[in-house]
Amino acid sequence: MPLRHVSGRDLTYHFIAFDESGRERCENGACYSEQVLATAMTAQPPVTDVFVISHGWMGDVPAAIRQYDRWLSAMYDQRQDRAAAHLRRPDWQPLTIALHWPSLPWGDERLHRRPALLSAHDGGRADEFAAENAIEVDTLIDTYARRIADTSRARAALRTILETRPHQGRILTQRVEDAYVALFTESALTCGGTSTAPGADQEDFNPATIIAQAQQQAGGRSMPAVLGGNAADPGLDLVRMPLRQLSFWKMKDRARRFGESGAHNLLRDLQHAAHGARFHLMGHSFGCIVTSGAVVGRPGTPERPQPVHTLFLAQGALSLWAFADERSNPHRRGTPGYYHRLLADRLVRGPVATTRSAFDTAVGRFYPLGARLARQRHLGKDLPAYGGIGTFGIQGVPDTADAVMVNNRQRYDFRPGRVHNLEATNIIRHGSGPSGAHSDIAQPAVAHAFWQAAIAV
Repeated sequence: MPLRHVSGRDLTYHFIAFDESGRERCENGACYSEQVLATAMTAQPPVTDVFVISHGWMGDVPAAIRQYDRWLSAMYDQRQDRAAAHLRRPDWQPLTIALHWPSLPWGDERLHRRPALLSAHDGGRADEFAAENAIEVDTLIDTYARRIADTSRARAALRTILETRPHQGRILTQRVEDAYVALFTESALTCGGTSTAPGADQEDFNPATIIAQAQQQAGGRSMPAVLGGNAADPGLDLVRMPLRQLSFWKMKDRARRFGESGAHNLLRDLQHAAHGARFHLMGHSFGCIVTSGAVVGRPGTPERPQPVHTLFLAQGALSLWAFADERSNPHRRGTPGYYHRLLADRLVRGPVATTRSAFDTAVGRFYPLGARLARQRHLGKDLPAYGGIGTFGIQGVPDTADAVMVNNRQRYDFRPGRVHNLEATNIIRHGSGPSGAHSDIAQPAVAHAFWQAAIAV
């Protein structure tokens, strides 16, 4: 199944799967990436353009394949854009690689399944945590231990949290709060503020603040409708909200680690194998962390990464200040964003494009939840310290341009080295549950924008 054939289209892509530590999942001593690298090196006619894409949160194997099938089908169906690519580059020969990293609790990580079952599987549910309703506590402890921290202290803390039921209107007891503190310590996550690494980009871990902010966001409406969970017991939802948010931060951290290790190493090998080809990276949600890390690599390494040609960040679940220089983040003067090297060192030769939508409630609500201190507020009309690119675009960089996404025929003035924030609220707008339109990216207008960016180089 590593070579995926999309039903109903003359379209294939290579599916390369990694484990939780960023290592490729090899079988019987053979790694599929070796076949892909051999193809990139020896293909006749030679490969001219390599597309590397990454899914984000909520991705097990079936959900990732379903998203990739839909996204690449949307790309394939843009016949005028494909024709324009061939016209501009008569030797056009693309190679498409889809990365998989496990990011869905209770997910299906089997690589070998019948395609019919894959296409029918309803993976990647928007209300991830609704699965808790039908799962016993011991299984939940195992699941969260694998995802956050699998130590005896973490498991004891998880049992305290998951067995707690609110009593007489009291949501957070001292015992549960102490359990959360212990769990955060065991998670090995840190709190460094707005300019630090994804997963550490929050002020502190304060369960009471997270619960208060969740109540404020709900505003009297059903908690499950706004932030997911159990409609029958909203108090239980609130007790577990810090656990869900800790899980969210841990996935940001996993995306960063995978991007800087497995994804970066594969990209470097592909650039060597397909020497002279153009490289176009596209990420969705936490996949934007993966692709940014793949370009930049691990901080502090002496190696200067080889530039890519296009970076497209669809509904990015990473900080709006992640690419800012040291002068431009009003909340952290003197400290550059974690991925500032990507722009400062011109590691993308062509355009960097983002999409943002007001209907993306996963980035709009989940992303900033609990990241800021209880006393912190937005500074008038200024941009907030904590918010995602999928809501605000990339901020704090010198050369940016804004545009409104209208349809799949418009022309974009994409320029090398410039950040283009695309307002896509009128396009990325369909979805339900607490994530809203977060995954509504397989749209002709979005695919067209990516094509326009890719052929602008």
